[in-house]
Amino acid sequence: MSKQNEQTENFVKVKFIDGDDVETLWAVALGNNLFRLDNSPFYAYDVSWQDIIEATEEAEDFYEFVRVVEKSGNRTVRIIFQNFSGNDEQGKQILSDIKDLGCSYEGANSKLISINIPSTVDFEAVVNYLSQRNDLNCEYADPSYAKLFSEEANGNKQSQ
Repeated sequence: MSKQNEQTENFVKVKFIDGDDVETLWAVALGNNLFRLDNSPFYAYDVSWQDIIEATEEAEDFYEFVRVVEKSGNRTVRIIFQNFSGNDEQGKQILSDIKDLGCSYEGANSKLISINIPSTVDFEAVVNYLSQRNDLNCEYADPSYAKLFSEEANGNKQSQ
């Protein structure tokens, strides 16, 4: 007998493919091949927690990402702890600071952390805090670095 409760019956997995990389995220089925993402991506780009996406069915409760239908306003940054983990004192302090800034996070493991930055939180303040740390790698995931700085890069090319 299934132990699923009413709250999890609408949960499905959605596969994101980027070249050879594949990641599956939990999502809530909304009907008509639309889903609301229910966790933050660790590898996928240009999607964040609670975005509404379209996906096509591959198997029962398993779908493949097609496109983003509606952005949630959440943004995603990922960090990788270099010489310690999220379980160490340094890692715990960084994660506490992230929460104090108004963000949430989840870990793929104790080294790789996906940070959700709500629309009500100053994105630059979070990125500035993270960039001051030389003991971790930080990556823009949504918006991606290319999307954030594409206008700047294009402007620089035009002025040269």
